Amino acid sequence: MKKKKEFDPIVTNKDAGRDYFILDRFEAGIVLSGCEVKSLREHKASLAGSFAYLIKDELYLRNCYIAPYLQGGRENVEPLRERKLLLHRSQIHKLKIQSVERGSSLVPLRMYFNERGIAKVELGIGKGKKSYDKRADIKKRAAQRDIDRQVKAKNRG
Repeated sequence: MKKKKEFDPIVTNKDAGRDYFILDRFEAGIVLSGCEVKSLREHKASLAGSFAYLIKDELYLRNCYIAPYLQGGRENVEPLRERKLLLHRSQIHKLKIQSVERGSSLVPLRMYFNERGIAKVELGIGKGKKSYDKRADIKKRAAQRDIDRQVKAKNRG
């Protein structure tokens, strides 16, 4: 069995890990124009505040900002336009079943180019965290940082 290769992300959604428990992950293709691809290769995009949703049997990404390409001219498209996501029918059906559950959302986690140079979006099915869950995560990270500092200090001498 092959191990999946990690690709250098174009952009990541740091808010997703803070605001959601990620239950499942999917890789989806994204329909882009030529100027959008060139802009992504320059890492000029943002997933902050973006989300995916289903209409009938099609999946769309909304509020994903891709900056206009400087040399694009009239070929540039709207930076915040709705973009269609490409998944297999069985994956869309699975997403539909899981997203019906109350409190779950389809959140883009990162955008990257695969080994063939095709732009992909990693989607996660997220369940919203409460404020006390977020505080618990912050305390856990702070405790782990303190432990790492003490181990590092002890190893130095």
